[in-house]
Amino acid sequence: MKLAWILWLSQMLPQPAADSLCLSTTVYLEARDQSLRGQQAVAEVALRRLDSGLWGDSMCSVVTARKQFAPSLVSPGTQLSNMDAWNKAVSVALSAERNWELPIGQRQEIVPGASHFAAHAIASPSWRNAYQVAVIGDHTFYRVQSLAPRAS
Repeated sequence: MKLAWILWLSQMLPQPAADSLCLSTTVYLEARDQSLRGQQAVAEVALRRLDSGLWGDSMCSVVTARKQFAPSLVSPGTQLSNMDAWNKAVSVALSAERNWELPIGQRQEIVPGASHFAAHAIASPSWRNAYQVAVIGDHTFYRVQSLAPRAS
């Protein structure tokens, strides 16, 4: 599957299927070679950002915001060809979404308060000196800014 096709499909699907597809794609592109915990942490950061409303009102707008997550950073021609990794990313994304639907005090948080992450082997972001929440695999998770859920 090509990334461009997946992003096109996400525009055609109804909610919440579109958001699940975008989160799955992000988990795959960002963390397919990471542990389950690392993949869950990536999903958590994306869900926390969606809650804040600062990057958009849908998961697809959050993960395709300019220079924020892999769907906006890699070539649209990128092939998502590892079906085992894809199936795991879908499972992680759906589980993370169910967890995130729970009241705040009942959620299982892997990287509490993390608003950003980076794989330092390939990125050196300007905010890399922010508060480190956790290191999982080759990703470091940061609290660059406090993200509160938007007011209803």
